[in-house]
Amino acid sequence: MKSSGPRLEHANLTVRNLEVALRFLQTAFPSWELRHRGETDRKWLHFGVEEQYIALEEAREPGDLQAGGYLTPDINHLGFVVEDFDALVDRLLAGGYREGMKTEHPHRKRCYFYDEDGFEWEFLEYLSTNPDEFNDYSL
Repeated sequence: MKSSGPRLEHANLTVRNLEVALRFLQTAFPSWELRHRGETDRKWLHFGVEEQYIALEEAREPGDLQAGGYLTPDINHLGFVVEDFDALVDRLLAGGYREGMKTEHPHRKRCYFYDEDGFEWEFLEYLSTNPDEFNDYSL
């Protein structure tokens, strides 16, 4: 695979329950696959495609998660560009997931959803191929 520069290969999240977190990701990304599952000092799995994935690790104890909410060092959110924004939103709402902020813009669709661990996930669909238009934050 030829690289065109830096890219995100994976993100690693600690979650309360692997199966619950995996269900959220399977709902959001039905074309992704469970790449690997293992257990060392924690249960973990990789879910994605060959070039990118989400690594999930199960917390050892219920209180093992760090405090989040943009107040302490933690992941604020992960953003994914998707091809069919409306279908993704419909799947997540049908799955019972909580929708956060949704924005209107002439050149992109964007919304946020929360999984059971409270992680915020951003989903975008760009409606233009012109970076000056879809990167416009003046609106």
